[in-house]
Amino acid sequence: MDLHYNGRIFRGRSNTGNGDVGSETIFYYRQEGDVVSATYTGGVVRDGQLLGTVADDGSLDFCYHHIDSDGALHAGQCRSTPRVEKGGRLVLEEEWQWLTGDRSRGSSVVEEVEVP
Repeated sequence: MDLHYNGRIFRGRSNTGNGDVGSETIFYYRQEGDVVSATYTGGVVRDGQLLGTVADDGSLDFCYHHIDSDGALHAGQCRSTPRVEKGGRLVLEEEWQWLTGDRSRGSSVVEEVEVP
């Protein structure tokens, strides 16, 4: 799958109860070569960043960290698998684990949104 993430914007669609990302969380992706980074904010996330790599199949492996609305710092790792929905919208199905706190695992879905 020949996917490029540079300039794409995603919004949280769903998440397990132990996650912080919600429908108000917006991600702004950048890509240079196989390196992907993003900033994200919204909902309980005051400010966040992710950094990782993209594989030939378009999947992403990354680490993330953010500060929540209470001022607490959270960090984790994630594997995102892309799929293209009808109409061409890109969706990332994510399996993640906290590296701080209880180290629990979860799953989430983020979907591409139109650039304003």
